[in-house]
Amino acid sequence: MNFDKELDARGLKCPLPILRTKKALVDMTTGQILRIFATDPGSVQDFAAFSRQTGNALLGSHSLDGEFVFFMQRK
Repeated sequence: MNFDKELDARGLKCPLPILRTKKALVDMTTGQILRIFATDPGSVQDFAAFSRQTGNALLGSHSLDGEFVFFMQRK
């Protein structure tokens, strides 16, 4: 998937991946896509909840070897 900006939140525990994502999205324009890397297993539920609460679309996610990748589109 194409993306406009990337955020490395690997090694960070809740709530830091969400807080850094929120900060990164502020600097983006509507429709741009942020790719986020995280290692906290709780981030799967956290990003789904963050998407529902903020209206920023969670376009997709996947995991590989304990690492999670999320694609979030700025509302």
